[in-house]
Amino acid sequence: MTHTILTGDRPTGPLHLGHFVGSLQHRVALQEQHNQTILIADMQGLTDNGHNPKKVADNIFNVMADYLAVGICPTKTTICLQSALPALAELAMYYANLVSVSRLERNPTVKAEIASKDFGASIPAGFLNYPISQAADITAFDATLVPVGEDQLPMIELTNEIARKLNNIAGQQVLVEAKPLLSKVSRLPGVDGKAKMSKSLGNVITFGSTDDEIVKAVRAMYTDPNHLRVQDPGQVEGNVVFTYLDAFHEDKQYIESLKAHYRRGGLGDSKLKGILVDCLINLISPIRERRAHYLADQHQLKALLKAGTEQADQKSQQVLGRVKSAFGLSVF
Repeated sequence: MTHTILTGDRPTGPLHLGHFVGSLQHRVALQEQHNQTILIADMQGLTDNGHNPKKVADNIFNVMADYLAVGICPTKTTICLQSALPALAELAMYYANLVSVSRLERNPTVKAEIASKDFGASIPAGFLNYPISQAADITAFDATLVPVGEDQLPMIELTNEIARKLNNIAGQQVLVEAKPLLSKVSRLPGVDGKAKMSKSLGNVITFGSTDDEIVKAVRAMYTDPNHLRVQDPGQVEGNVVFTYLDAFHEDKQYIESLKAHYRRGGLGDSKLKGILVDCLINLISPIRERRAHYLADQHQLKALLKAGTEQADQKSQQVLGRVKSAFGLSVF
């Protein structure tokens, strides 16, 4: 069965290995079977960067180049820019009338994000409202599947609440409900091992990282603090190096043999990290070269993004027309 899929990223920095594990690999596979749209969500990027819009604007083409470099094909996947799709902002305005402030404040994802930000008492209204914006994004393309992590499930729930309310007002189906497509891969920890890999925390390996930067990041990785000598037995669980080897090394049987060796002793951290360095360089080097190639031709990047955005605009305008009719606003 072919599904319509909506996914995307906020362009607040170049993408990294956490994105590769959590979503990008999956998107490359999904584009072969489904109707997939990927949104570069620059407007949502402003919800906590309104004071520094340059951070968002400067990364739009970084993210676009990352997509192409990892294998997302613009002839198979529609890649579009949120701010160039006026229907999305208009849909969000209509949907805001179907959602209470208390409902937004109860959203556990929003609460967790607010707690992690340094907003103080000055929470931007756009940040509180971004679940409504996401609902507009999802419904604007009649998405039936939305790839998410478990922390994003409340967003899908709110989107479907809005769809049901509008359908009830209209007395017919105006909007389709979406189902979450949960990632089977757990989040990749940062190279510091203390949190998820995050651009804001500075614990990432990006697709533009040089070989030297990869070596430096791996050397700093947390292993087992009790593994003081090579001959000592080591602990695999919680060992960031093994977490990355599990995620990126193609020979899973070999990695299992390394784990057994490490547990019984005789395998040093430096050798283990050397194996990971080779693995990550082999993965990132060709992606880095393709990324540099795309970034060297901004005209091509802009043309590809514009073409995808124009295609997405046609679809989103159709959905907007249905929503306006449901509200009785199709006067002309």
